[in-house]
Amino acid sequence: MTEASIGLVLDCADPEALAGFWTQAIGMKRIGAAGNYVLLRSPSGRLPKLLLQRVDEPKAGKNRMHLDLHTPDVDGEVARLEALGARRVEADARTEFDSRWVVMADPEGNEFCVCSAGEAGV
Repeated sequence: MTEASIGLVLDCADPEALAGFWTQAIGMKRIGAAGNYVLLRSPSGRLPKLLLQRVDEPKAGKNRMHLDLHTPDVDGEVARLEALGARRVEADARTEFDSRWVVMADPEGNEFCVCSAGEAGV
């Protein structure tokens, strides 16, 4: 079997509005929109594409899969993302296995983590 490429799909209520957050949060570019979808792609093409998909049902619980945003400056990145509209899900950072992270949510409540992944700044 050949290696498959990966694209991520994030269910949301308003893909256009959420695209504004995620393009600023992770540096992706809005490629286009059609119907219930907005497609984001990294300028380098190295990251998986992110498809924001409008769904009718509201978010009901914790995401089964989430994004980890790796950075050497967890606190600085958390502050930047809060200024863009994200919020902390938990007040305190977690630390385990030489990694430190903060659980956050985007403007629609989809969880993601900002983490050091064992890099500097733990």
